[in-house]
Amino acid sequence: MSSIITRKDGDSDEQKLAKKRAAASGAVPGADGVEAPKKSRFDVKEKNGDELLPTITAASSLSSTQIKLMMAHAQREIEERKRALSNLRDKDPLLASVPSIGMPVALATQALSKKPTPEDADKARKIAELQAQIRAKLTGNLANLIQPTAAAAAAAAAAQQQERPKPLILDDEGRTVDKSGRAINIPTVTPTLKANIRAKKREVFQRQAGPSERSGEATGSTQDDAIKYFDDRIALKPTVRNKRTLRFHEPGKFQQLAERMRMKSQLERLQNEISQIARKTGISSATKLALIAPKQDMPDDVPAMEWWDSVILTQDMQTLDEGSGKISIRQTAISNLIEHPTQMKPPNEPLKPVYLPVFLTKKERKKLRRQNRREAWKEEQEKIRLGLVAPPEPKLRISNLMRVLGSDAVQDPTKMEQHVREQMAKRQKAHEDANNARKLTSEQKSEKKQRKLKEDTSCGVHVSVYRIRDLQDNQSKKFKVETNAKQLQMTGTVALFRDCCVVVVEGGPKQQKKYRRLMLTRIKWDEDLAKGNDGQDVPNSCVLVWEGTSQRRHFGEIKFKIFPMEKMAREFFQKHQVEHYWDLAYSGAVLEASTDQQ
Repeated sequence: MSSIITRKDGDSDEQKLAKKRAAASGAVPGADGVEAPKKSRFDVKEKNGDELLPTITAASSLSSTQIKLMMAHAQREIEERKRALSNLRDKDPLLASVPSIGMPVALATQALSKKPTPEDADKARKIAELQAQIRAKLTGNLANLIQPTAAAAAAAAAAQQQERPKPLILDDEGRTVDKSGRAINIPTVTPTLKANIRAKKREVFQRQAGPSERSGEATGSTQDDAIKYFDDRIALKPTVRNKRTLRFHEPGKFQQLAERMRMKSQLERLQNEISQIARKTGISSATKLALIAPKQDMPDDVPAMEWWDSVILTQDMQTLDEGSGKISIRQTAISNLIEHPTQMKPPNEPLKPVYLPVFLTKKERKKLRRQNRREAWKEEQEKIRLGLVAPPEPKLRISNLMRVLGSDAVQDPTKMEQHVREQMAKRQKAHEDANNARKLTSEQKSEKKQRKLKEDTSCGVHVSVYRIRDLQDNQSKKFKVETNAKQLQMTGTVALFRDCCVVVVEGGPKQQKKYRRLMLTRIKWDEDLAKGNDGQDVPNSCVLVWEGTSQRRHFGEIKFKIFPMEKMAREFFQKHQVEHYWDLAYSGAVLEASTDQQ
């Protein structure tokens, strides 16, 4: 678009042509005594052409009316330029021979048929080139102006058509049709929720199936569902809510309740009096002791004859001698020889012999350490003598600084003192590093502690039974009893009964020693008070009932068990085949209660 604008940095083609014309006539433009040629009117027109720049640059946003005005303005400019050229040709005889832009072919041929001079031919050729260049520039600018304007107008028309909604045409049946009358399928929005999808599928299925089929299927499915999910045990609620009526109590109902409560309180008072009299006379303790059934050591299936008796008996135990009437014995089986049974190993004796460790005295331990250190020193000196190990640096201290270094310490005592202190710090660091290398990790410490607590119970288990007056409401003491047993890797159980709490622990001898000290010494049982049989507060106590050995463990990890009845507690111990633990502890509790009353 800038091609129609006159160049500002140099002379235009018309100015160059005027300068050449002046040079041919012998006049220098701008010289003294010579008038400069007049400016052409084309300069004015070309300057006026600058006015087209804002119009052209803003063509992309013009309407059709403005475009038509711009075209008319451009055509008017072309006509003015033609008239200017024709006027110039009339004034200048040299330009008369050059055909104009709109000149007919015959006139142009007649004008060119004259015999021009070489200079005229050169001028005419340059003028023709200039006209062709101007015409090409004007044509190109008009095309560039028209094309974006037409494209913008087409885009605006398309946008207006898109913005306008299409007319909706419906036929007699209510279907959407186009201008030709053909039906148009309008896309519908597909549901995305599962509930809407199921409803859509149900609607399509019902539309495809007939009304009779749908009603039959619905009736059948409803009946099947009613049969499948019907529960005759549940009574159906009536649809109408019944009105609640007033219900009156029978006369004398609350009097009967009060009489029953009075009778119950009198019965409890009588029972308490009877139990107190029984405790004073000792009848209750004897009754409880009688209820404790001792464990039967002898099995029920005792054979009629033992195997060692069958060797010397004639037939069996029922066979008697005819003369003496005693059991018949074979005399030939008896001699003066003694039969020694096979020596068997005791079950609690270890498989490998156990040797007692030898403990040295303090003087012997010092002597042994001194000898070991001397042997190590001799071995190190031998390596230094053979050249296998570099000799160590002299062991410097502040006390032996002057004696070891001598003149060096006198010449520069500060430097020597710094050297000695560095050597001392180095020895200290090496000592600490060696200690840290020998130090056990947390896992190794835990493993060592567990190894020291663990004991071999394959040959026999040590068992201890403790009886506590009351352990049900004391949480701190219960925690100590349970936690110490777990830390010592002991097994057992704790039975909680209202008058007798029994603690059974199983483990090794060292474990039993630590746990016995806990139960009898470390825990202060007498700090707490417990209810006695007569309802008075008595100090709590813990007693070691029995300790011994057993062939195997009868319980697992220690746990607390609460029993409301004595029979249930004995059944628990009987299930683990140690009911004699409970019998021994409970009988002691009964005897202790009877002695306290007396």
